[in-house]
Order: sequence, then structure tokens, then C-alpha cells
Amino acid sequence: MARNVRGEGRLDTGLVLVCATLAILAWLSPRRSREEIASALRGTVLAPLVRLEARAAGVRAAVVARNDLLTTRGRAVADTLSLRAISDENATLRKLLGLSARLQEGFVPAEVLPSHGGDEFTISLTAGSQVGVQPFLPVVTADGLVGMVETVDRTTSTVIMWAHPDFRVSAMSIDQDAFGIVQPYLATGAERWLLEMRGVPFRAKLDSGTLIVSSGLGSTYPRGIPVGTVIGELNTPEKWARTYLVKPAVLPENLGPVLVLMPGRAQRGVNGVWTSGAAADSAARAAAAAGDSVGRSAALDELAARRAALDSLRSDSLAPGDTIGNGMRRRPLLRPDSSRRDSVRRDSVRRDSVPRPAGRR
Repeated sequence: MARNVRGEGRLDTGLVLVCATLAILAWLSPRRSREEIASALRGTVLAPLVRLEARAAGVRAAVVARNDLLTTRGRAVADTLSLRAISDENATLRKLLGLSARLQEGFVPAEVLPSHGGDEFTISLTAGSQVGVQPFLPVVTADGLVGMVETVDRTTSTVIMWAHPDFRVSAMSIDQDAFGIVQPYLATGAERWLLEMRGVPFRAKLDSGTLIVSSGLGSTYPRGIPVGTVIGELNTPEKWARTYLVKPAVLPENLGPVLVLMPGRAQRGVNGVWTSGAAADSAARAAAAAGDSVGRSAALDELAARRAALDSLRSDSLAPGDTIGNGMRRRPLLRPDSSRRDSVRRDSVRRDSVPRPAGRR
């Protein structure tokens, strides 16, 4: 056993000496000779190793290129999502600024704090008693009603949302034909965020898409805050009243900065704040469309006026006594203005002024 180990050590030492001797000889040999020997070794003994190295280099380059491509795609997707999120946030902030401009005063802006595994129907706000927030104050956004302040700390407050089991609001249709109580639908899945309007008189039938707003009955929610839109009627055992399924005005994914209405602003009411904003948007779109039609009609009127001016200049350029070849006199041309006035006079004569034959009515 000892002889084998000693023999292997001598063999290793001999190989090292041989390699060192060959290295010294290769280093002392001319450069051309070294290149020829290296080329011969690469083409014979080291050929499999060279091919394996080339294949490994190709695989490594493909893996690096794939990683770069995935990184670039991920960065592009992240940029797109961030741009979309920024665009949505800007739109939300613009609508909230419009709502605050219509309210003018009597509200406190607040941000929604991230939740940490608590009740999904409860949110925390960055506004508390330090800025005058009190329990039972309504919380709204530019889309409508979010909920009610439940508890207040010095710098934060807790709000129950529209899907909370304790949420209730007296509501009515936008045309004030139907009144009822809006409460959570208490379902599972995505339907747990829906609302139901109970106690609607049987004679009041609401169509799908009807806007439901707070009625102002009670001391918490002022009149005119959008609550949701009617989806359809629910079948219930109550035969003296109707129950409707309502889609909330504020969706969970659109919940962002909010406004807390202070007691004085809630007492003065907010009737018309949200409906006037929707009317202003529709009026702006109508004005833009009307502006396009007015511009087209103005352009046509200008073109007609220019043509009339050219015709009048041509008629004035030749006097009635001017001749046009072979001693023929040119007849005076009628001006478009005079013919237009004559046509207007003829059109302005009412049919009632024309005497009718006797015996006919």
C-alpha cells in the first residue's frame, strides 16, 4: 500500500518535470514553431476539447441573450404598468380636484393607508381628530359615497365602506320617484361588493341604470351623494315592496384619495354637486360638437359671401352701354343681392295673406 502511494508520487513528480521541460523548450523555441505546434495540437489531440469549449461558449451566449431579452421585456412591462397607474392616478386626482372646487369648503382630504390583513370592508385614513375629523362623518370621492367614519385617533381614522355589514344609507332615485334603504348585498365572491336597495314601494319601478343617490333622511349622509346604479330587481318574499340590486358608485379598484365632509358642510347639503359635474362634462362635449358644426357653417357662409362678391365685381366691370363684339350691346346683369332680396320678399309673403276663393276654407 505504501509502495503504491510512493510510486504514484514519483509518477506525478516526473510528469510535472516533463511538462515544465516542454514549457521551457516551447518558450525558448521560435514563435513560428510555437504556433505550428499549437495548431497541430488543436487539430489532433485537443480537437474535442476545442469543440466542447465552442459549444459551451455558444450556450453561454444564448443564455445571456435570453436573460437580457427577459430583462428588457420585464422592464418594458413595468414601465407600461407604471405609466398606466400614473395616468389613472392623475385622472382620479383631476376628478377629486373638480369635486373640491364644487364643494369649495367644509371638507378634509385624506389618503387611504395600506391595509395589513384586517377587515377588507374597513379602511384607514391619514386624517384624524387633529384636523377636525369626527365619528359618523361621510367619506366621499369624485365618483360617490365611500362610507362613514367609525373611529378616530389623533392622526388617523377608521372608515366602514359600503360593503360593511353595518353600512346603511337612506337613498332615492335621481328623479325622486322611489325611496328605500341601501345596504350590503352580503354575498360571496365578487358579489360581496354589491348593494341592495330594500323597502322600495311596489308602485315605484326602477329601470336598469337608474342612478341612486342619498336622500338626506337622517343625520349622517347629506342629500345628493351618488350611491350606485340599479342592476336589476331581486326576487324576495315581500309582496308589498321591491328590492333592487345596485352596483356601487365607487369600485374597490378605483378607491384612492378621499374627502371627509365636515359637519357644517354636511348640514348645508351637497345637492347638485355631483350631478352638476356630470352635466358640465356632457355640456362640454356638446359644446365641442356644436363648435365643430358652427365652424363648418361659418366656413360655408364665408365661401358663399366670397362668391357673391366676385359676381358683383364682374357685373360692375361692364357698364350697360358696353358692347361685346359686332356692335352688340351687353344686357345689364342682375346682381345676386337684388335677386336674393326679391326671392326673400317672395318667400316672406305668407300664404294666409293670399285671398282665398269664396266657399273654400
